[in-house]
Amino acid sequence: MRARLLAHGADSLADYEILEMLLFLGIPRRDTKPLAKGLINRFGSLAGVLEAAPAGLAAYPGLDARAAAPLGLVRIAAARLGLPEARDRPVLNSWARLGAYLDSVLARPDRARTRVLFLNNRNQLLADEAQEEQPDPALAVRRILKRALALHASALFLLRAAEAEQPSAAAADLALTARLDRAAEMLSLVLHDTVILGRERWVSLKARPRPEAPADDA
Repeated sequence: MRARLLAHGADSLADYEILEMLLFLGIPRRDTKPLAKGLINRFGSLAGVLEAAPAGLAAYPGLDARAAAPLGLVRIAAARLGLPEARDRPVLNSWARLGAYLDSVLARPDRARTRVLFLNNRNQLLADEAQEEQPDPALAVRRILKRALALHASALFLLRAAEAEQPSAAAADLALTARLDRAAEMLSLVLHDTVILGRERWVSLKARPRPEAPADDA
């Protein structure tokens, strides 16, 4: 079944075979085909099994709470995928996509001095948040990293509004970037880049040379 699934996709498997593979996660080293067929007969369909209450599943002969746990994960995963924020998060996994997003930032009427883009390990945008200006750069970095940990972020982009009309890095931008880069590394976070936002265009501090961009495969 594994070979068929990999070669031809899930459509090549019957409903009981999909359930059989899920059951194997909680019941290793046992033939789960009879149990899968029995569950579908009892609950009416594969969807009926996956939507069944945990207590109802655990009460079925041969299936305890531990063995039924992987079936509950399918229901949880489906619910998460259905959330609007999960579907609509931009994926900034290439310079083209990042550039298009930054162009949209330039068009905003409310331009904060400092913004941070928080990304997950698939370079999906978790949050785009303005940061309260701090006279102490160390405090600014601590707040950014605390927020990154709360969001379970893996990577960051630091956005700084240019002090002049043309986008160029000031000493404060470079100092904040260096401090944030060092601190983020200690927490296994990646500062992908600092971007300076002008009135009509933006520039990347790492544009020359550019860092290796994430693969555009999400």
